[in-house]
Amino acid sequence: MTEEHGVPVVSWVASGVAFWSTAFLLLRALLPSRSYDFCNRAVSTMHAVAGVGLGCLSVHDWASPVSPVASPSSPSQMRALAVTLSYMIYDAACCHLSGDARLDNALHHLISIVGLGAGLAYQRSGTELVACLIVTEITAPLLHLREMLKELGIKDTDLNLLVDILFAATFSVARMVCGTYVTYRTVTADNPILIKTMATSLLLVSAYWFLRIVRMVRHKLGKKRPSAKIAAE
Repeated sequence: MTEEHGVPVVSWVASGVAFWSTAFLLLRALLPSRSYDFCNRAVSTMHAVAGVGLGCLSVHDWASPVSPVASPSSPSQMRALAVTLSYMIYDAACCHLSGDARLDNALHHLISIVGLGAGLAYQRSGTELVACLIVTEITAPLLHLREMLKELGIKDTDLNLLVDILFAATFSVARMVCGTYVTYRTVTADNPILIKTMATSLLLVSAYWFLRIVRMVRHKLGKKRPSAKIAAE
């Protein structure tokens, strides 16, 4: 892998894994009453904010954010991708240690790690990969907030329903609209076949999650309707 101002990209990844792991251990120590999952979601939210921030800072031109495609990655793009790769490695290990070995989650980690690793190794396709990073991680804070609220005792409330609806709306626009466009730009450009494959695979995983989210929102709205009817009576 290349170097950025004399610092090997592998050092960014290794340092990132150490940072996320340390943040998790500190949260476990500072919040002993909170669960393993709660602390991991807090770290995931930290990464989402950092990842989207670094990704946005690396965009060449906001008038055409997914351009140029199939081009050499800039130093800022390499840094953003390295930080997110380090988080994905940490999160995969964290989920494995917690026993959360769901197939969809494992596929998401595998696809992300291989795709980001390929982009860093090839030192190209930074525009497409950063765009993918932004559209996937921008949905993460609401995803984790809805689960953390449950542990805080805020479940089956209007606030919880609002967060669910905002998450579903954000996921639909980011993953299924913007994500489809980013995948199209990635697949139709002169990118390595591995990056094209990972982009398509991530979109398929997102589509699977999208269907689950639609069912979840329909179920929650269905539970609210009888209550509204009783209140009106």
